[in-house]
Amino acid sequence: MSSTSNPSAPLRRRLGFRDATAIGLGSMLGAGVFVAFAPAAAAAGAWLLLGLLVAALVASANAISTAQLAARNPRSGGAYVFGRERLGPWPGFVAGWAFVAGKVASCAAMALAAASYLVPEWLVKPLATTVVVLLTAVNLAGITRTAAVTRVLLGIVLAILALVVTAGAVALGASGFSFGAADAPAEAVGPSAVLGSAGVLFFAFAGYARVATLGEEVREPERTIPRAVIASLLSALVVYAVVGGVALAVLGPSRLAGSTAPLVDVVTASGWSWCVPLVRAGAAVAALGALLALIAGIGRTAFAMAREGDLPRSLAVVRARTGVPHRAEVAAGLGVILLVWTVDLGFAIVLSSFSVLVYYLVADLAAFTQPSHERLAPRVVQVFGVVGCAVLAVTLPWQAIVLGGCVLAAGLLVRAAVLVRRRGR
Repeated sequence: MSSTSNPSAPLRRRLGFRDATAIGLGSMLGAGVFVAFAPAAAAAGAWLLLGLLVAALVASANAISTAQLAARNPRSGGAYVFGRERLGPWPGFVAGWAFVAGKVASCAAMALAAASYLVPEWLVKPLATTVVVLLTAVNLAGITRTAAVTRVLLGIVLAILALVVTAGAVALGASGFSFGAADAPAEAVGPSAVLGSAGVLFFAFAGYARVATLGEEVREPERTIPRAVIASLLSALVVYAVVGGVALAVLGPSRLAGSTAPLVDVVTASGWSWCVPLVRAGAAVAALGALLALIAGIGRTAFAMAREGDLPRSLAVVRARTGVPHRAEVAAGLGVILLVWTVDLGFAIVLSSFSVLVYYLVADLAAFTQPSHERLAPRVVQVFGVVGCAVLAVTLPWQAIVLGGCVLAAGLLVRAAVLVRRRGR
């Protein structure tokens, strides 16, 4: 054993309730609050908030399943570990592979989005690469550094969002709360449109899984993980409802649907143009906060998969000084950089969308098998989560389903080939 690295060693429990909640909330806000409302409004128009409620209900079912599993098995890897233990190696691998593939794509998208708010187009990819390198370095310094930086970034984002809400509320008050109302579409919106909106907004809630993927580093996990998961999810719902409601009221459904920077347009329409640089900076900071937590989560899941032999075992090494699976973290960072330079934003988003739903579907199925003394809620919650994930998945564009299916199939084929090779030795 090296003096600096310990193969397959357990990770250290350093995160408390506040740290875990901040990581979950920071991941969710960075994933959606600055970008998700426009495509959701395009799908559901004035019924956007109903789509938000549907997404929150499905996310809540998944959150309960995740917390229930993580409280009983607080190890790195999230649904990969849960699926493997409760359902078997193959379902576990599907969850782990879906998480790694989807979240590497998400990281690439967030790095590109953060850079695009700050620099001209020709500098976006170099800056995105630099950002990934720096945030990977922060993660390599230890999980407490990750949590500390996430708390700072989260505080900045919440302050910016409060500024946006204040600007919109002042404008609405001055106009008698009719600002943007004339922009509302006349046509009725059907259930499929609301579900399409929920499908978009669901991914804005996906960050609470970061608490579970870091479960091996949480203190008093049986108590801390469920509280942190629920607290971060409810906090995100309140923030999304307030911000989304203000954006819808100020801009109206049609203008919101066509916006490329909805919250920038809110402060501009409200007459607070001096806030635009702050909002753009806030969007970049939100993406960076989510990216920081995501890279940590990918590294921990890759570490867990390597520990079981589903990824190269060389990734299952923990640096003794920091307690970080450093090889898995570096591999995650390199994967994100590769996608930054080889794919566009649309590719990254659809791959991530499909993969996240597959990941949570496995988590719900695993939680369904738990005995009564391990449960936080009745099994009907998991049934709702499975159905919800499946329904939202079919609202995605068919290209997303085909692309995500191909990525999952490739992972399964590679695992099958590795197993055949091992048996032949």
